[in-house]
Amino acid sequence: MTNIILVHGLWADGSCWSETITELQTLGHRPVAVQLPLDSLEHDVDAVRRTLSTVDGPVLLVGWSYGGAVITNAAQGQDKVQALSYIAAFMPDEGESVSDIVRRRAGSVLPETLRVTEDGHSYIDRLAYGTAIAADAPAERTALASAVQKFARLGIDGSPSGTPAWRDLPSHYLVASEDRVLPAATQRELAVRAGAETTEWATGHGPMYARPKELAAYLDGIAKGL
Repeated sequence: MTNIILVHGLWADGSCWSETITELQTLGHRPVAVQLPLDSLEHDVDAVRRTLSTVDGPVLLVGWSYGGAVITNAAQGQDKVQALSYIAAFMPDEGESVSDIVRRRAGSVLPETLRVTEDGHSYIDRLAYGTAIAADAPAERTALASAVQKFARLGIDGSPSGTPAWRDLPSHYLVASEDRVLPAATQRELAVRAGAETTEWATGHGPMYARPKELAAYLDGIAKGL
């Protein structure tokens, strides 16, 4: 039995992991989803460390999308964390930001689907959410995800990363080859740079919506190796 702490991305909340959590519990693990405030990278790192403080024993720390940047920083100096798992995630090096990684390649649908509120927060157009995030997922699942998405403060993606925990911890990367948010070629580059054990699926940016049972099995396999 392993503690598996799950960290969501921008324009989502902890409920994105719901089906995967159920499967992980069936497999005998103790999964916990972090709820990020999405107002600054620093506060998001604090939220993960707060969650880490509530569990005993070894932890597999999982980050999806922007959540990858969060776990890269949050795991630093945390003895409980035994391994990192990146799911179609940003995996910054020291001094690098999520926006730096975004600018590596064109092709993301975010520029045309992102909306901004008058007070400086962003969200994904609710009718376009499923197409952008997980076109291969059931429409009713992405409609729910769209309805509960959190607003992210503008500029949160520009915060430079600290010393990355992936330099010292075993890391795993799940590449989503059909990703419309973070190009698969960029994902592969990040994984290679970090020396991560890499798996590739023909799925969109949000495999927790499209393939939650398989995602649980994938994480179970990593947890068994801790």
